[in-house]
Amino acid sequence: MRLTRPMLAVAGATAVLALAGCGSGDSEAAAKVPVTATGSLESLAARVKCKPDIQIDSDEVRQAICKTSDGKYVFATFATDRGQREWINDAKDYGGFYLVGRKWVVVGEDKIVKTLQKTLGGGEEIGTNHSAHTGHSG
Repeated sequence: MRLTRPMLAVAGATAVLALAGCGSGDSEAAAKVPVTATGSLESLAARVKCKPDIQIDSDEVRQAICKTSDGKYVFATFATDRGQREWINDAKDYGGFYLVGRKWVVVGEDKIVKTLQKTLGGGEEIGTNHSAHTGHSG
């Protein structure tokens, strides 16, 4: 299956909208972040004890839903750094919390991202907050 950039953006946006909730704001920083993990989607998911439910399996991106005791989140791996950055930049317009490693990203609630960071390493990025826009209630 060949996916185009717009299709990937829609898939990422759908994942963000389905999984991202309102965060509780900044809490104390993570004590120590381990060296950022690398590997396939399956090997990364195994580190956090998740059996990934593959949603997209293409040459450019592999995306899965994970459900663990920590919650539900999206795991995605990318063929290139550029493809990853484009996906994140497009998806961040929809809000959400992102744990970003080399050629992988996890999208979920802030609490989940911070918990997974203790195992996978990586850096947290936060999507655009649209709650202050007209027509939105707190």
